Amino acid sequence: VHLVESVGGLVQPGGSLRLSCTASGFAFSSSGMSWARQAPGKGLEWVSGIYNDGSTSYPDSMRGRFTISRDNAKNTVYLQMNNLKPEDTAVYYCAIGIIAYSDSKRGQGNQVTVSS
Repeated sequence: VHLVESVGGLVQPGGSLRLSCTASGFAFSSSGMSWARQAPGKGLEWVSGIYNDGSTSYPDSMRGRFTISRDNAKNTVYLQMNNLKPEDTAVYYCAIGIIAYSDSKRGQGNQVTVSS
């Protein structure tokens, strides 16, 4: 099982960024996928989840600015992040399953820094 994420980066407050995660080694098209993040000194925080049929799920705190999507033909899941804030600074992970837990299978993670 492999989850390879795109590079994060440095974004100014109010900016946007799209992360991608390409999967292999399991039945991606029939699997739920999710994104999670971990800020310095904090635990893993679930950001969003998407079912195999494309329906989505978000914690209340993430609704509105973050959008998860998937392309089953490309075995890829995306996270579109808009109006980014400094408190969104974290390492972002994609994971197998609708909700990402600390023991979920995750990608390598990529740093996203929101700063002017």
